[in-house]
Amino acid sequence: MFSCQAPSEGVGMSTYRVVVTDQVFPTVDLERELLHEIDAELVVAHGDREKVLELARDADALLNTYLPVDAGFIAQLRSCKIIARYGIGVDNIDRDAARAAGIPVTNVPDYSVEEVAAHTLALLLMLLRRIPEGLETVRTGAWTIDHVRPLARLSELHVGLVGFGRIAQRLARSLEALDITCVVFDPYVSTEARACAPAHIRFVDELDALLESVDAMSLHCPLTPQTRGLIGADQLSKLPSHAVLVNTSRGPLVDTDALIGALLAGSLRGAALDVVDPEPPADPAGLAATPGLHVTPHTAFYSESALREAQRKATSQVIQGLTGQPLDYQVN
Repeated sequence: MFSCQAPSEGVGMSTYRVVVTDQVFPTVDLERELLHEIDAELVVAHGDREKVLELARDADALLNTYLPVDAGFIAQLRSCKIIARYGIGVDNIDRDAARAAGIPVTNVPDYSVEEVAAHTLALLLMLLRRIPEGLETVRTGAWTIDHVRPLARLSELHVGLVGFGRIAQRLARSLEALDITCVVFDPYVSTEARACAPAHIRFVDELDALLESVDAMSLHCPLTPQTRGLIGADQLSKLPSHAVLVNTSRGPLVDTDALIGALLAGSLRGAALDVVDPEPPADPAGLAATPGLHVTPHTAFYSESALREAQRKATSQVIQGLTGQPLDYQVN
């Protein structure tokens, strides 16, 4: 079924019409309040792609979360002046098609940096300190350190960061406080930025160099055709068998079948995922039952403050796009 939130009185006289393609927030009161300042009507779509298109075709702007906005969808937009995504990644939007249609696409690259970095750190420490094994030891009625051996000091460890954007940089600051060395692979970091990096950060020019030298690896890449499947069986085989992997970035960066295979074979000690491919997984309980694999349901981004920030900043991009102001976060 299709429905939309009731428009405000006199909505037909609004200057602009903004459509939320997929509503995931508790309310859109904040968006409605902000858009009211430029005389913009806000309509929330529900239903499948065709139902959303019924509203989106003549919209002046789209606010988007997960709904795929591909070339075919974009070709049917008659009046759209901006597509603003609430989150960081924009892999669900065909940016090239939008650019060809003269429609800017924006994201909110900085709304949950603190949250994702903290969640990643928690998962890393959980694995490196073997917290799950300790909990399971007590749960089974035992009281021994035998099941968590061997443990290294954190200051003796090397954590690999694949990608070095805002989240990875914030995580690196936390790891520095624990005297953990960071090994970073990111071909887009400039020579100047490398030279200014803190002493606990070491850059490598090849992914293999990182894989072979770390005790843990954390992924911080956008999902692109080049990074899809970045970590597969070949890459996992190059990690030390005591190593662990954390992914709070994008599920398709990792070949899930290859990861499960490495865990079952004992060639990788553990992994923690906040994102998987696909989402939601067909069998979440079965996935989490894999020995050594720990899964959270895509919650790394979440705090109430982060949600409000995403709503406010995405809506601000719409307002700026509709009123001819420069955009802060254009990605195409």
